[in-house]
Amino acid sequence: MSLRLPPATCRHPSAAQSKTAKTHIVSKSSSSRSFINFSIRNSSSQTNTDSSRKLVLKVKENLEKDYYSLPTGKNGRDDEELILWYLKDRRFSVEETVSKLTKAIKWRQEFGVSEISEESVRRVAATGKSYLHDSLDVKGRPVLIVVPSKHIPEMFEQTEDERLCVFLLEKALSRLPEGQEEILGIFDLRGFGLKNSDLKFLTFLFDVLYYYYPRRMGQVLFVDAPFVFQPIWQLAKPLVKSYASLVRFCSADDVRKEYFTESTLPASFRH
Repeated sequence: MSLRLPPATCRHPSAAQSKTAKTHIVSKSSSSRSFINFSIRNSSSQTNTDSSRKLVLKVKENLEKDYYSLPTGKNGRDDEELILWYLKDRRFSVEETVSKLTKAIKWRQEFGVSEISEESVRRVAATGKSYLHDSLDVKGRPVLIVVPSKHIPEMFEQTEDERLCVFLLEKALSRLPEGQEEILGIFDLRGFGLKNSDLKFLTFLFDVLYYYYPRRMGQVLFVDAPFVFQPIWQLAKPLVKSYASLVRFCSADDVRKEYFTESTLPASFRH
């Protein structure tokens, strides 16, 4: 007598069950990848921080050993925030950073940057030729405004104009919001004429930005530049080095629409 067994039943998962399983697998896989990517980024960020820290200490050590007479404290040879900024500017070359930072600290001493007060520049500032705007631009940057039509080169000693320039740069940097590192420069060229041209001062300005305040000027706007300004700019362009690439020629309307809100727009740009 033979024994008959009931036919085996093979239960296939339904389409819904299969889809759910696949979704779970994909979701799990995606989560794993996200976690791995985050871990890699986090690890990379930590590695970069550690490397930067070592380079800062190396520069600091070199400055203490070879340039002990330089001042310490804020903007001094042991200012780690300042050292890191110059390292970034010099693409993390310790030798180049030491060289450029040493010159900058010596310049600050010789120029007397820490001694410039609002009172000491009040006379030249009263012309309105250059000032720090009260509000930030739409990117959260402090705004320096220069009005060349109010600049008459022979009216003041150039050192007075230079001191006002440095005073305003220092003031702008003191107003940088958390996480912001750059300022915006606006040259309002409306009404500019040959009597206002001052190639020597323009060269000083960009030299100061390049050597002593590197990477601080995020953009420079030349607003409504008249035809007479073009040849002056062509002469100045080679002298301002890499900052020439930051210059944008634009209109007053561009300034209104792209850089400020209704409430933060400088008074001189209101209709």
